[in-house]
Amino acid sequence: MDPFEVRMQFLALLRRLDASQQSIKKIVGYAVKFFPSCGEDLWDCIFEECQKGSLNNRINILYLLDSLCEACLVSRPPPGSNQPSSSYVDYVSRDLRKIVDNVVPEGRQGLPNLMSTKQILDSWRTKRIVEPQKVDEVIAYLDERRAAASASAARASSPDSSVGALTRDDIKRRMEEDRERHKRLRERRWVQPVAQTLPAAMPPLASFMPLADEDEGAREHALDIEFDNEWETTSDWNEDDDEAVAEENALCFAGGDERQGGRDEHAMDLS
Repeated sequence: MDPFEVRMQFLALLRRLDASQQSIKKIVGYAVKFFPSCGEDLWDCIFEECQKGSLNNRINILYLLDSLCEACLVSRPPPGSNQPSSSYVDYVSRDLRKIVDNVVPEGRQGLPNLMSTKQILDSWRTKRIVEPQKVDEVIAYLDERRAAASASAARASSPDSSVGALTRDDIKRRMEEDRERHKRLRERRWVQPVAQTLPAAMPPLASFMPLADEDEGAREHALDIEFDNEWETTSDWNEDDDEAVAEENALCFAGGDERQGGRDEHAMDLS
C-alpha cells in the first residue's frame, strides 16, 4: 500500500472516530502497523483533524492519543535492537501544547473539554508517558485560561453565546460518550506501564536509587514509578503518626505481662 492510500484510509477512520473502544482500537492498530513507513504522515493527519473537528471529535482524538501512547509503550523495542525507538509518544510530547490548544479552544467554548483534558494529562503525568514537568506547565496554562474565561464571562453578558451552542441531540450524544470515556479512564487509572527489558525469571524490584536519565539508555520500571507516586503523595511524619504507632503497640502487646504472670502463677500452683 502506497503512502497516499495509507493516509486516505487513515483519514477516513479518523472521521468515523467515536468514544467506543472498538473504534479507538481499530485506529490504534492501524497507526501502529504503518508507523515505520508513514508515522509522520499519520501524525499530521491526527493533528489536522484535531484542528478542524468539532469539540466532541477533538476530545475523542485526545482519548485516542491516550490509547495510542500506551500501545506504543507496550510495543516499544528493547534497547540495543535495530528497530527504530521513536514512536507517537515522542510526537505527543513534542506537540503537547498545540494539541491542548486545539482540544480546549480559548474562551468559553473550550470549557466542555477542560476537565476531561486535565484528567488525561494527569494520567500521562502519573504514568510518566510525558515528562511530569511539561504536563505541569500545560495544566497551569489551562488553569490560567479557565480563570480568564470565567472573568470575561462575569464581566459581560454573552449575547453571542448562542453561536457555539449545542443542540439537544449533541448534548445527549456528548453525555453518553463522556460516560464511556470516563469509565475507560477509571479502569485504566491504576495500570502502570510494564517493564519490557527485564528477563521473565527476574521479578521487578522497586529501586530506592534515583531514576536514571533517558540519555543513559535506561527506562523507569513499573514499580519505580509506583513507588515514586506513593512517595510524593505521602505526608511527613507528625504527631498523628506517633499516636497511631502507640495505639498499634498497645493493641499488639496489651496483656502480655498479664499472660506471662498468669503462666508463672499457674506453674507455681503445679509445683
